[in-house]
Amino acid sequence: MLEKEIELQLVMAVKKMGGRAVKFISPGFDGMPDRLVLLPGGRCGFVEVKAPGKKMRALQQVRHEMLRALGFKAYVLDAREQIEEIINDIYTA
Repeated sequence: MLEKEIELQLVMAVKKMGGRAVKFISPGFDGMPDRLVLLPGGRCGFVEVKAPGKKMRALQQVRHEMLRALGFKAYVLDAREQIEEIINDIYTA
């Protein structure tokens, strides 16, 4: 499965829950996750989408660590089977 297909499934699953999975672009601040997941009740998390078996670059790992240190949830999604688990974790936080 391609990264683009996994990303589209994430967007649709979040929308079905009444939320949004917006494309996150941060000019001048490379390595940030692909999507900002916004769920009802003010819950949010960052999701880096990868093709199955692909790993994050070193800078992406640094950004995930930074986000987590600030108290945000940050995930790596590389299989559609992870989507429900990630959404539920964000929602129940």
